[in-house]
Amino acid sequence: HPGPICYRKNGYLAVTDANVVLGRVIPDYFPNIFGPNEDEPLDLAGAREAFEKLKMESTEAEGRSVEELAYGFIQVANEAMCRPIRNLTQMRGFDITSHALACFGGAGPQHACAMARALGIKKVYVHRYGGVLSAYGLSMADAVVEEQEPAKEIYAVAKSGGGFDESIDPSASTREERLQYLAKKARLSLMKQGYSENSVVIEKYLNMRYQGTDNAIMIKESNSASALPYAEKFVEQYHREFGFELDGRDILIDDFRVRGVVPGKTLQPPAATPQLGSPTPAGKTKAYFENGWEHVSTYNMEDLKPGHEIQGPAIIFQSISTIVLEIGCVAAVTSDGDLDIDVAQLHSDAASFANDEREAEIIEDPVQLSIFAHRFMGIAEQMGRTLARTAISVNIKERLDFSCALFTSDGGLVANAPHIPVHLGAMQSAVRFQVEYWNGEGREGIKEGDVFVSNHPQLAGGSHLPDITVITPIFHEGKIIFFVASRGHHSDIGGVSPGSMPPHSVNLKDEGARIVAFKLVKDGKFQEDGITEILVNQGDVPGTRNLKDNISDLRAQVAANNSGIRLLHQLVHENGLKKVEAYMHFIQHNAEMAVRNMLKDFASAHGTRAHSIDYMDDGTPIELTIEIDPMTGSACFDFEGTGPQILGNLNAPPAVTYSAVIYSLRSLVGQDIPLNQGCLTPIEFKIPAYSLLNPSDDVGVVGGNVLTSQRVVDVVLKAFKACAASQGCMNNLTFGDDRFGYYETIAGGSGAGPTWEGRSGVHTHCTNTRITDPEILERRYPVLLRRFGLRKGSGGNGKHKGGDGVIREIEPLRPLVMSILSERRTLQPYGLNGGEPGMTGRNLLVKKDGVVLNIGAKRSGSLSVGERLVIETPGGGGYGKATD
Repeated sequence: HPGPICYRKNGYLAVTDANVVLGRVIPDYFPNIFGPNEDEPLDLAGAREAFEKLKMESTEAEGRSVEELAYGFIQVANEAMCRPIRNLTQMRGFDITSHALACFGGAGPQHACAMARALGIKKVYVHRYGGVLSAYGLSMADAVVEEQEPAKEIYAVAKSGGGFDESIDPSASTREERLQYLAKKARLSLMKQGYSENSVVIEKYLNMRYQGTDNAIMIKESNSASALPYAEKFVEQYHREFGFELDGRDILIDDFRVRGVVPGKTLQPPAATPQLGSPTPAGKTKAYFENGWEHVSTYNMEDLKPGHEIQGPAIIFQSISTIVLEIGCVAAVTSDGDLDIDVAQLHSDAASFANDEREAEIIEDPVQLSIFAHRFMGIAEQMGRTLARTAISVNIKERLDFSCALFTSDGGLVANAPHIPVHLGAMQSAVRFQVEYWNGEGREGIKEGDVFVSNHPQLAGGSHLPDITVITPIFHEGKIIFFVASRGHHSDIGGVSPGSMPPHSVNLKDEGARIVAFKLVKDGKFQEDGITEILVNQGDVPGTRNLKDNISDLRAQVAANNSGIRLLHQLVHENGLKKVEAYMHFIQHNAEMAVRNMLKDFASAHGTRAHSIDYMDDGTPIELTIEIDPMTGSACFDFEGTGPQILGNLNAPPAVTYSAVIYSLRSLVGQDIPLNQGCLTPIEFKIPAYSLLNPSDDVGVVGGNVLTSQRVVDVVLKAFKACAASQGCMNNLTFGDDRFGYYETIAGGSGAGPTWEGRSGVHTHCTNTRITDPEILERRYPVLLRRFGLRKGSGGNGKHKGGDGVIREIEPLRPLVMSILSERRTLQPYGLNGGEPGMTGRNLLVKKDGVVLNIGAKRSGSLSVGERLVIETPGGGGYGKATD
């Protein structure tokens, strides 16, 4: 409520209105249930008038007819719905083009054929009860009872040369006994519901995972003659979902599970269907398709008989839905009265696109701009899902501490998935550095089959050393057309402390392995020996403590990039290279204009000059003066007045500042655009050399990426008077010993704004990671999570209150080195417009005897069994003066 304009309840322009205007939804076939008294028909005139108004008000609609504008709505909506379908299927390892698209509900069949075509799906299935399919399914569903028990047993023991030792079955003595016990419970439960014992079918499952991983898969008992049948099915399904197997790892049982099933009504296989040809139409109408208005036949579903075939374009009416048959599609009525639709694929091959493009200049189209934005973002998202699916480490697989993005041939950022903001501007710098480096005089250049890796913050566009970037060029006919890249935080890459986030490092070498430029893949071959040498041998500083995970995660990053390459090649095949390249630049230009317009609006309302200053806990200032050109929307961000680089690790390379600014500008723009290089095109940066934000290439920077970046965002948003400060910290906690390293960031409070309350217990601004699940944390590492909850009252008071921070308390189960790297322990997150500041954070050590010590913002030391580390994170600032 109130719904679309055509519902006659003062609603909003929506996709339904577009379908009505285009003749795809016909008011005469709908009951008169609309309007204030629910007795009027759908309002075609009102919907058309709303599109006319939009056409007059929007410069983007200039030169378009109402029908073209409405059809653009449909195209963008279809692509927006295709994006999650692509993501959800491909993240599970399924080829979407080999499946059928089943649709239900009143609106689904209106869009199904067009969406199937966009997805490359060749079949659409519309059930005769599609509008109420869920209710119909319930009437036929199985009766099911599930019983499950946790376990911690080994199912299969890995052999050193690969495979599993079939002579050993460690869980055999108890496995069947426990499954039979659960089966008895399930059977009795169904019998109490009135089902007979003989009608119950028992299905047995084991919830299994590789040792050292967290992705468990539920495996059903099979009839295989193998000595380890569950292992056989587990490896097969794991390979399908994740694309690889893990040799040398045992298979564990996490749970025993049994399903007791009383089968519901079973549908009979459809009978042979006679060929009756085309039915007689119920009527004729006009509807709008890709070629404009078409005279189409209409049909009533109840008049159709098994064997009838309908050629698109056409519209078919069910009592509870409307089916739009697109041009070239053919619907056949099955023996059950359902519709089986063959979807025509209208795309030509890539060669014909290329030939067409040489003849015509590509003009920016707002509808196509939105569609390509969805496609580019969808590709970056699918890269991210591939990375999360194939990675091994908790840091990447569970905490999602990674970013994936697409770049033009010159390294300009086009689109990124909504991953980690602090990676984004820095990734562009990393790509451009590799292009310049490998094409430099005396170097071997960039060849097909090469993949680059780097992490150096000052020299190679990195953020900090644990963030390793993998970059892959995309070739087309021997020429580089794009780049894809993924950046992941590796939980340990060496350095003076486990987790590679030392609180008191002063030199870059103390923070881990430094990679300026290395070919991780050369001529298509993964250079494992070379990257191992870099990660392990670091002179007088310890090498990585997690080499196995490093190598696995780097392979996963390569796999993620390969998925992006495949999807971009597919996009080029569908649209032609010239069009894809053009829309990459159009999207960057769109972001540029959005930022320019925002800056012009700000200058008009607040003047052409803005200034702000904030301080790190040690008193180092970060000062920003913004000068805006009100005519062009350009601006100079001048950080003169920022303090000098420090003898510590809060120094931040320029790429981190670029990332913080690009994130802030994207947040200030009042429209949905991909975050890309265009956001920074109007901006000139002045960052003093050897300052906190532009340090020399040998100083420590591990804290600059995770702490100073947050303060830069606070300073930018304060200059624009946008909102109060958020917690201004990532609360970086690491722990480990000589065998492993673990890293996490901890949430806090976000700042309030003119119209909103601050959020509590969230990651803010430059970080966008998840926290590790308690079960996974305690299963994978020798720690106990004593407490994790909101820190009530820590948000600043105001007309709109700041969000609360959190309290996280961890106890080691064996002696461990624990380190905390944090800020906002001295200076409070500011409030704005009379709002009060948020509370500072605290880091506490609780000794065995109960004595509590405040250990300060940055500390590393050994904790014994029985001691506890308590992290209290800052709250966000309030906005506006509180009223009684």
